[in-house]
Amino acid sequence: MKCSGCLTTDERTLRKPPQGPATMVLLLMMVTVLHLVTLAILFIATMEKSWWTLDNVENVDLWHKCMYDNNTETWLCASVNENEWLQSVQALMVLSVVFSSMSFLVFLGQLFTMSRGGLFYFTGFCQILAGLAAFAAVLIYTFQRELILQFSKELSKGRFGYCFILAWVCVPLLICSGVLYVHLRKTDKS
Repeated sequence: MKCSGCLTTDERTLRKPPQGPATMVLLLMMVTVLHLVTLAILFIATMEKSWWTLDNVENVDLWHKCMYDNNTETWLCASVNENEWLQSVQALMVLSVVFSSMSFLVFLGQLFTMSRGGLFYFTGFCQILAGLAAFAAVLIYTFQRELILQFSKELSKGRFGYCFILAWVCVPLLICSGVLYVHLRKTDKS
């Protein structure tokens, strides 16, 4: 007796999602684009001038404190007074950029030298370390902002700037791309 809704073996084979080299090449391209986008966002978050904003009159980043001068209509910037917490945030963000950059360079090297079927473990490990370093940096900045921004006039009226938010966005992106690298296999077409 034949089931009217049942599929034959040939029909089940046709409905399986595509697997093999084409899927890995697509995954490879997606991971590469994700890595480059995340690296760009991470670099912007580390270098730009908006980790803390006070009414568009004062911006503080990891390196400078900038105040808007109404008389000259320009931003006047000076180096921030460094303390241990700020130095740790600076070091962790720079370390995150270094790990992510190194991860991409290692990935390119592995792409051309690794044998077929190899996994990108070292690349994924470096990317995960970059995510953990950025995570530690934004956590320290979040919980120690009173000590980091002690020179700011009115801390209660300020808010986190877009670079701080970009740093938080980088954390899951870095960790996800690291996990994808660990699962990515090199195929013939790579």
